[in-house]
Amino acid sequence: MSFMILTRRKLTILFSCVLIGVLAIAVASSTSGRIASTAAEPREIPIYYVDTQEKVCALSFDAAWGNEQTATLLDILDDYEVKSTFFLVGDWVENYPDDVKEIAARGHDVGNHSATHPHMAQLGSNEQCKEIDACNAAVKELTDRSPTLFRAPYGEYDNKLVNNLKARDMYCVQWNIDSLDWKDPSPDEMVSRIQSKLCPGSVILMHNGAKNTPEALPKIIEMIQGEGYTIVPISQLIPEGDYYTDHEGKMILTEKE
Repeated sequence: MSFMILTRRKLTILFSCVLIGVLAIAVASSTSGRIASTAAEPREIPIYYVDTQEKVCALSFDAAWGNEQTATLLDILDDYEVKSTFFLVGDWVENYPDDVKEIAARGHDVGNHSATHPHMAQLGSNEQCKEIDACNAAVKELTDRSPTLFRAPYGEYDNKLVNNLKARDMYCVQWNIDSLDWKDPSPDEMVSRIQSKLCPGSVILMHNGAKNTPEALPKIIEMIQGEGYTIVPISQLIPEGDYYTDHEGKMILTEKE
């Protein structure tokens, strides 16, 4: 009798092992199919810089917290007759409406930096759309113009985000030069970093609340202009027409006029 019980146990164990093996193969096949499907999807890449032979570039400032330096930056830009692009978070727009109006009144681009500065790639499509639309509405209420430029918080994006923006006739714009002003480098270090990476069509990332940015900005502008470049808002840097972005994020027109 004990012999029969032992055999049944062995059969039960053997059957369990076979079943586990079959399930493992099924799961592996399913996962492999999903990976292959994902890999086959074309990757949507935002605009990091623009394909051009002209010596033009753009300065951009992200504004998410605080406005203590905004007026100073605007005055410096006025002194050098330079127009730039400010990417504003919706919460910032609501907290500092007068600054938003002043940025627009002085001729700078007002871009969308989301409503609440979340990690956009971690959101579903509907949540992404709410972030985009809420900030657009807040800016339009103050400036009578809805932003056409968007910069993802933390530089994080996915295909959903880029396509949601395209559906709104908006551009997802990153940068090819990070001033790293948020790390509080010296003004000369910022100038050197930007100069080493500057190229036609560059988009330069800065922040309205970084400690050394007001002191560095005049030096940065003088360096850029000394290199023979013209500084324009991103809206003027981006050419009109159908385009694609290469693996580096360079915006290239499909048909140049």
